[in-house]
Amino acid sequence: MNAIELDAVTFAHETSGMRFDLNVAPGEWLAVIGPSGAGKSTLLDILTGFLKPESGTVRLEGRDVTDRSPAERPISVVFQDDNLFPHLSAERNVALGISPTWRLPEAALARARDALARVGLGALAGRLPGELSGGERQRVALARAFLRERPILALDEPFAALGPALRKEMLDLIDRLRVEAPRPPAIVMVTHHPGDALGHADRVAFLEAGRIVLSGTPDEVLSGRHPRVAAYLGATRGSEP
Repeated sequence: MNAIELDAVTFAHETSGMRFDLNVAPGEWLAVIGPSGAGKSTLLDILTGFLKPESGTVRLEGRDVTDRSPAERPISVVFQDDNLFPHLSAERNVALGISPTWRLPEAALARARDALARVGLGALAGRLPGELSGGERQRVALARAFLRERPILALDEPFAALGPALRKEMLDLIDRLRVEAPRPPAIVMVTHHPGDALGHADRVAFLEAGRIVLSGTPDEVLSGRHPRVAAYLGATRGSEP
């Protein structure tokens, strides 16, 4: 049974139509790349429930969730803007992932402190998001996501604002966390930096004009043998920070 199945999923975006057919196995890490406007964010929004497709079926762990809200889906999402509550400490932000009430029990806070220690922020558990760097805030978001132990993790360009060295550090951290997880999640990572897939993702899907036109291992897809992928890779290398 696949962790994720998008079966003939369609969505009309302005003047263009999109269609997604995609399977992701349990524990697999899929990187989604493609030019701006190709449909990467739309695919992720449909997967997570923030957009409803016009037709087709979204199945997660074999269950039809097409009409289910984001909260009803077995997914954790790490966003580009980290999505932390600015008035709550790192510890409380993480604990909300497993106890979504303002009066957090001590057991939830203890688990949050342990999760922060695992991402190297044990000493900063009491700090507010505004007192943390961008990389530290994303570590808090990752700690919260992995603490929830959901079978699927969606990464919506969470490291786009970070430089290459820090992005690699964060991706290495995800690698470690998934190995340590009781049940490694299936990961779908949308990225504008194709090189992020190398050494981390198991598979890469290249989107163009609302379709997945190529899927394979990172080495296969990023080799540049496909003309349209080669053109895209040339453009991204020219803009890489």
